[in-house]
Amino acid sequence: MNHRTRTALATAAAAVLTGGLLTVATATTAVAADSATVLRPDFNCDGKGDVVTGAMLAHVGGKAEAGQIVALYGSSTGISATKRTVISQDTAGVPGAAEAGDRFGLDTAFGDFDKDGCDDLAVGAPGEDVSGDVDAGSVTILWGSASGLTGSGSITVKDPASSSHDQWGNTLAIGDFDRDGQADLAATTTKTKLYVYRGGITRAGATGGWYGVVTPLYTGQPDPQEDIPPINIHAGDVTGDGATDLVVDGMEFDEYDGYPHNYLFLGGKSGLQAESYQELRPGVVTAIGDIDRDGFGDIVSGAEWNESDGYGATPYGARGGQVWITYGTGTGVDEITAINQDTSGVPGASETDDRFGFELDLGDVNKDGYLDLAVGVPGEDVDGYEDAGSIVVLYGSAAGITGAGSQSFHQDTAGFPGGNEDNDNLGMDVKLDDVTGDGRADLVAGSWENDNGSVVYLPVNTTTGKITTTGSRSLSPTAVGVSTSGYPGFGVNFAD
Repeated sequence: MNHRTRTALATAAAAVLTGGLLTVATATTAVAADSATVLRPDFNCDGKGDVVTGAMLAHVGGKAEAGQIVALYGSSTGISATKRTVISQDTAGVPGAAEAGDRFGLDTAFGDFDKDGCDDLAVGAPGEDVSGDVDAGSVTILWGSASGLTGSGSITVKDPASSSHDQWGNTLAIGDFDRDGQADLAATTTKTKLYVYRGGITRAGATGGWYGVVTPLYTGQPDPQEDIPPINIHAGDVTGDGATDLVVDGMEFDEYDGYPHNYLFLGGKSGLQAESYQELRPGVVTAIGDIDRDGFGDIVSGAEWNESDGYGATPYGARGGQVWITYGTGTGVDEITAINQDTSGVPGASETDDRFGFELDLGDVNKDGYLDLAVGVPGEDVDGYEDAGSIVVLYGSAAGITGAGSQSFHQDTAGFPGGNEDNDNLGMDVKLDDVTGDGRADLVAGSWENDNGSVVYLPVNTTTGKITTTGSRSLSPTAVGVSTSGYPGFGVNFAD
């Protein structure tokens, strides 16, 4: 994890090990899921999954790092540059205006707030200045429609405690935490406390009220200015009771290990239960879905760090990184297993700084009813190219997710768009979403291609039930209308 490309340092996806302390800016995310299925966004209500990526550092109207989002709509042939929507704060109907450093689209989350059958998108802009408050942050709701996401009628969700923090909207998650049938919005700031707006968010700007959730993360006492806020939050129903639960990842220094810890907050009739939480195996990125088909959501977390950082052993680390699978029960979590590149059947081998598990996502590729797992390995060196990156697809079965039948892709894989180069970092984000509407999850991946980013689509071969490069395509920022000035970050953070 000592690899530091200048683009990675410039973005919220960077994770670097410095002096024994893992310093991680906000990264991507996780999957919204109920206990039995993994949800995928459908913004234009056509039954096909869509993909949203932030271009949080994109120049808009000449304003550096103003940021924008790109929605790529599914079709019978997958996603392409021709069927898309690009939205910034200069788009008609979107509150505010594109300004330097706003970072609109740093994090995004999807859900159907108005229950019209089309998913909506919550967009964080943590660098937004509000009434003289520098980096106060903002959260905007973009509404879905038959024509997809639109700026028309967009609303801003007010920061409920603006005087106590900055960077409202730093990370976002959506779920039905209080089991009332309406989508709730969770958001974080520069502090360790997170906030939840209850369902009832409407196009007229109404909400169902809000509450705060105190997390056990490092508060920096006695100096509250040293608070370390959540790195990521991830929503899904682990206990199978119909209420969405929330995994909160962040720094907790009681054990003085300086690494992220994961905490599970259970949802219930009154919302997230702040007074009761369970600690999980550490990891930075999480996906939630029912892997073993027992009716409970299982938690997959990526711990991308090495087994040692030069100062000693790291907590639950492995050479090149690994993922932890924690199985859900009716009361929380139970059995835990680990997978890395030394696991039997997994392609490649565990090597220092591979960053296996930097990103991950669940979905059913072969339509067998069992969830499969895509893992980003952006630090993988391939054929002499440093940090070229790769993607590993692991398949699920009655035995769970194992290395059996797994696949690996990089940019010199036959048929894969482009070619390997130093610091491409393929696997900066990954999604397993059904973007063709055939019931099978396709693979979508992001990279730092040419310091600008890219999105790659790989479909499923319906005969073999495997991901294939046949019919694959790569989308560049230019192709979708994003400026390549600076480092736009296109494709490094997908909506969850």
